Amino acid sequence: MATKGNSGDNRSRSSMSIVIVAGLCCFFYILGAWQRSGFGKGDSIAVEITRQTDCSILSNLNYETHRGGIDDSEGVVKEFKSCGNRYIDYTPCQDQMRAMTFPRENMNYRERHCPPEEEKLHCLIPAPKGYVTPFRWPQSRDYVPYANAPYKSLTVEKAVQNWIQYEGNVFRFPGGGTQFPHGADAYINELAAVIPMDNGMVRTALDTGCGVASWGAYLFKKNVIAMSFAPRDSHEAQVQFALERGVPAVIGVLGTIKLPYPSRAFDMAHCSRCLIPWGANDGMYMMEVDRVLRPGGYWVLSGPPINWRNNYVAWQRPKEELEEEQRKIEEVAKLLNWEKKHEKGEIAIWRKLTTSEYRRDQDPQPNTCESNNADDVWYQKMELCVTPYPETSDANEDAGGPWIPFPERLNALPFRISSDSVPDVSAETFQEDNKAWKKHVNAYKRTNKLMDTRRYRNIMDMNAGLGSFAAALDSPKLWVMNVMPTIAEKDTLGVIFERGLIGIYHDWCEAFSTYPRTYDLIHANGVFSLYRDKCNAEDILLEMDRILRPEGAVIFRDHMDVLVKVSKLVRGMRWNTKMVDHEDGPLVPEKVLFAVKRYWVAGEDKSTTSE
Repeated sequence: MATKGNSGDNRSRSSMSIVIVAGLCCFFYILGAWQRSGFGKGDSIAVEITRQTDCSILSNLNYETHRGGIDDSEGVVKEFKSCGNRYIDYTPCQDQMRAMTFPRENMNYRERHCPPEEEKLHCLIPAPKGYVTPFRWPQSRDYVPYANAPYKSLTVEKAVQNWIQYEGNVFRFPGGGTQFPHGADAYINELAAVIPMDNGMVRTALDTGCGVASWGAYLFKKNVIAMSFAPRDSHEAQVQFALERGVPAVIGVLGTIKLPYPSRAFDMAHCSRCLIPWGANDGMYMMEVDRVLRPGGYWVLSGPPINWRNNYVAWQRPKEELEEEQRKIEEVAKLLNWEKKHEKGEIAIWRKLTTSEYRRDQDPQPNTCESNNADDVWYQKMELCVTPYPETSDANEDAGGPWIPFPERLNALPFRISSDSVPDVSAETFQEDNKAWKKHVNAYKRTNKLMDTRRYRNIMDMNAGLGSFAAALDSPKLWVMNVMPTIAEKDTLGVIFERGLIGIYHDWCEAFSTYPRTYDLIHANGVFSLYRDKCNAEDILLEMDRILRPEGAVIFRDHMDVLVKVSKLVRGMRWNTKMVDHEDGPLVPEKVLFAVKRYWVAGEDKSTTSE
């Protein structure tokens, strides 16, 4: 199914990069037709539709509001230059050159190491020449345009494992993997014979060392959403491929600091030949997985050392070494209150018990973590201790609350709220938040009509609150990365996971752990008010530009004075903007700023700053 790449007339394509404006229905129709048309066909189809459509296409819009009198369009706009071709795939906090200056012990060098203030770039990361809009889901699961991630090394390194193939000018992902040569579907169905994936009970998963995330990609068939992570390492662009395919993923590693997720977040965790030394460091990595695994959750380990007796020759490893490795894993699993439910072939499955009752009689007793907040993880060192279960009033009661199937879980009252674990958030607050965000999202869709299409697959909410924006959008067409700012007044990321959604902790004064051009739509509710005195708004906006795809959209929701400043900055970043009133009318001080990033690629800017 190789198709022709759209690397020709970029000027025609950039003319489609038009700001979202309520009432310009012809714009959405044309843009939608453009992106439905397929690569290489878009120019002629767009031109023909433009000819037949009785409306004007505005390539630039002045800032205005319904109230009049506030217009900074004539002010001096700072123009941001291109960073240059060498930064096309720049990941500030996982920069390869900087990483090599840190210790290799326990993968420290693969963790986040952000540039100091004086080394930050103040320019725009360009897209590679020939960049095109990714295929729409589910086609994107199987095909990625070569121009978007032009790296063939994995097609050679993983050729026999059926990860990825290069065909014409696209990469094809057959759904294979090191541990599932017969395809991800067959592998997942084998797991589902033990793990309740088909009835909605298991909804959120963590894939450690995910490769190109085929496991997460095929889990969507069972309405299971996986948070996949892998380091930026010798397997060039694996996380970038995952996100180009439309699969949630971040750059990350089990190293020396805690994972950026709350305790009891995931229903299932998975490692398929992920090369993580689970038995090393007295089982510290397994203890970290235990922290983020909810009581009753499942851990899947496939590949070495499972079934070492039959495979040590093929694996080219001493059988004594493999035997000791599995012995340590079994020992730590017992300490963690995990019960082995299955072992067949190279797959083993444990289940974390729903209560900690038997630990009282266990010898030796596990070292319990002393911290009062198991969710305080941002840049915190991993600990050699076991995270305690939530307290229960009855020995038979499930710690952390009963399991509720998805999608019922999405709008059911989360346990963290019903147990008063989140200060000042009640059942009434939760319901009101849900209602408000349904209203907000409906208003967004009246302005940006592409939100009801498959145009936006990878969506980010930069200040997710209770996750109600994502809940209002919930659809198999898309997924939302719910970000909990580390400086937020209330930490509600655990609530988000209990709703069957996924998310991550992050400080927006730093770069996000992803490649450039990995999100189609970004939602920024109150972000710039939150960070007003914390860091430079310009840095946050440049980071948003880095991770936003060409022709991607942004929705800012904030006070008018904040949005006026934001609008002025982004106009110098090649974004088009339009401010609209709150859906309740012009007297509400909160406004909404819609923006679209124009299409441009490396080499188009003659005044680049770094080549």
